Amino acid sequence: MNRRDFFRVASCGAGVQLLGAGKAVRTGLTEASSAVEKEAGAEQFPRVQVIPLPDDKASFQHDGREILRYHFGAGAPKTYCWPLIGPAGRSVIRIGHPHDPLGHRHHRGIWVAHGKVNGANFWEENSGSAIRHEAIERYEDGATQATLVARNAWVAPNGRRLLTERRTLSVIPLKAGECAMDIRLEFHATDGAVTFGALPFGFVGVRVAKTISVADGGGTLVNSEGGNGEKGTFWRPAKWLNYAGPIAPGRRNGIIFLDYPGNPRHPTYWHTRRDGWMGASFTLKEPFRLAEGDKLKLKYRLVVHDGDADPAGAEAAWKQFAAQ
Repeated sequence: MNRRDFFRVASCGAGVQLLGAGKAVRTGLTEASSAVEKEAGAEQFPRVQVIPLPDDKASFQHDGREILRYHFGAGAPKTYCWPLIGPAGRSVIRIGHPHDPLGHRHHRGIWVAHGKVNGANFWEENSGSAIRHEAIERYEDGATQATLVARNAWVAPNGRRLLTERRTLSVIPLKAGECAMDIRLEFHATDGAVTFGALPFGFVGVRVAKTISVADGGGTLVNSEGGNGEKGTFWRPAKWLNYAGPIAPGRRNGIIFLDYPGNPRHPTYWHTRRDGWMGASFTLKEPFRLAEGDKLKLKYRLVVHDGDADPAGAEAAWKQFAAQ
């Protein structure tokens, strides 16, 4: 789509339907995937796979084309995702701040962290805290989506485990290179009570590609409440954000970041910047406490789309997600 195009996401079985430039482009996981599979004569073939790679990585692929890569090696203080390939064939996320790569080296594509867990800083990377990969508990391939389940230990600078995190990542290819990525988090206070302190950094962060940003590419950032740009979205509650901008000559891609209505404290507050990042700020206003043995469960979705940041399309995508 060009700048004037729009897309709308509507409920379509288990999937969605994008409508743009006056014609329907079906991306429903039930209808579109089924039609393509029938053409191939392989309705049960696992076209969406998560492939283990050397050096502690896993690649989510659709028909052999990589969509997302998960990094869980011991060389980084936390696990993260990069790249995430959009419809234009380029990554819609990046590693690090484009103008402060050292100070923001903790911005690793798509990451999960928090700035104050029983006083320990897991957000920045010079604190001595670490989110350590313990195990991949499951790889699951399928005709319409692939899923990975990982277990991580959040370890304070003194070597003490503060909590156990179970992270479930699912990638759902849509039509024409678009996709959805589900992030399900379970924080379990396995080793004593846990307090997530009141601050904006946690739990999920997304650093968009430099050219998508408002500051460097003339991109667009909007939210579900009519907010526009950093001024209209920073530390504001909303059901979703949509960050979109140029990704290739003549092409614009974007990411819709959706907060699930079943999450505690929905709609979440958001930390946003015109230089290209957005994060769900679960503890912006007040801390959140877990007694020993308790669990906190959260669910988010990222929809990678073609075209501009269209509010109507994002709202429809959120409604479809909310109905699950």
